[in-house]
Amino acid sequence: MEVDYSTEAAVVEGNLRLAEIDRIISRPIEERPGKKYLLALSISSSFLLIGAICVGLTFFYGVGMWGNNQPVGWAFGIVNFVFWIGIGHAGTLISAILFLLRQKWRTGVARFAEAMTIFAVMTAGLFPIIHTGRPWLAGYLTPYPNQHGLWVNLNSPLVWDVFAVSTYFTISLLFWYIGLVPDFASLRDKTISKVKKTIYSVFSLGWRHSNRHWQHYEKAYMILAGLSTPLVLSVHSIVSFDFATSILPGWHTTIFPPYFVAGAIFSGFAMVVTVLVFVRKVFDMENIITLNHLERMNKIILATGMMVGYAYGMEFFIAWYSGVQYEQFVFINRAFGPYAWAYWTMVSCNVIFPQLFWFRKIRRSVPAMFIIVILVNVGMWFERFVIIVSSLHRDFLPSSWGMFVPTLVDLGILLGSFGLFFTLVLLFAKTLPVVSISEIKAVAPGSQPSHAGNHNE
Repeated sequence: MEVDYSTEAAVVEGNLRLAEIDRIISRPIEERPGKKYLLALSISSSFLLIGAICVGLTFFYGVGMWGNNQPVGWAFGIVNFVFWIGIGHAGTLISAILFLLRQKWRTGVARFAEAMTIFAVMTAGLFPIIHTGRPWLAGYLTPYPNQHGLWVNLNSPLVWDVFAVSTYFTISLLFWYIGLVPDFASLRDKTISKVKKTIYSVFSLGWRHSNRHWQHYEKAYMILAGLSTPLVLSVHSIVSFDFATSILPGWHTTIFPPYFVAGAIFSGFAMVVTVLVFVRKVFDMENIITLNHLERMNKIILATGMMVGYAYGMEFFIAWYSGVQYEQFVFINRAFGPYAWAYWTMVSCNVIFPQLFWFRKIRRSVPAMFIIVILVNVGMWFERFVIIVSSLHRDFLPSSWGMFVPTLVDLGILLGSFGLFFTLVLLFAKTLPVVSISEIKAVAPGSQPSHAGNHNE
């Protein structure tokens, strides 16, 4: 009886041997950085430097360096925070939920998505701190006894954010590290450098590839996957409560939690595809991170994009059905007011362009999917901009209406956030395996027994 590798070939292409898989994945760590890598790192670190300078100016002169004003008190800072929190959602979804559903195709992209979650949450966490204008008081958000007799206001959704995001970050970090332990052991056994061997030995926690170690590993991984899954829903739901618990028209709506969760998964998957297109090309991993992986993620982008489009339409329906003139005015103003250009950019990028993924040729075309996912990322950033700025700039009193115009410092901090994220991604790709060696080997063609003598199969 011949072994059918048709399903397995969707995960690893080219009938690679296990030794070849090991070599391909570990090659970026062992080889000296190439010109492409150094060029990418220099560009991202330059963006990071620009952002650091702008944050330094903010610390020295104050938040007055930003374009924030009355009534737009929340602007780029919170827009960027919600955007990056959304980017961090795809990692947990790919790793935890797809692991629980036993989806083999997750193996090629899960490790990278997990790391992306960590870096995106780190980037997002900076914005609430600098947005307050007094970052040295951020410790007061932690519920611990102090000499001032202060205690956090647990009725505030902003405090819920602190607990939700910190819990999400902690569980995601543990989930990522536990998955790395077998690979640390593989790198420890392979390297000839004494320094590297010592480092890998410490982080591998004495792993010996024994059956007992694998049993404990699988139990721990399953528990963390189970803990991570509800966090996907809870974290961005709680972020949406920052808006939904207010009385401001355009924010005060119950559709925000599922709307934000769908949008977060939508933008997160788009960012994973964006970066994986580069990774598979720069590090020659086309056989490991295959077109089948990218096509499946494009299908999820298509599905979540339709959910987001439904939410856009439902917002207008709810505003009309409510009969509240303030609510109706906000949505008419979004679509046809001074910020209409931002609204229609959002709709075009998030609803119209992803519909091209209905066509298989486009789903499997790397240039086409790269353009579309870039547009999705642009559209999701504008979604947060539209929700925050267009709801604030015209409130109940026409006498307090105003316009928000970002300053160069606003734009520099936005650019710096991308610089920080991509710098961390590039450093990760050069120091740790971007794909799980142990998981890829487990699903590679020929890794499982064929049971050739069993004629009942």
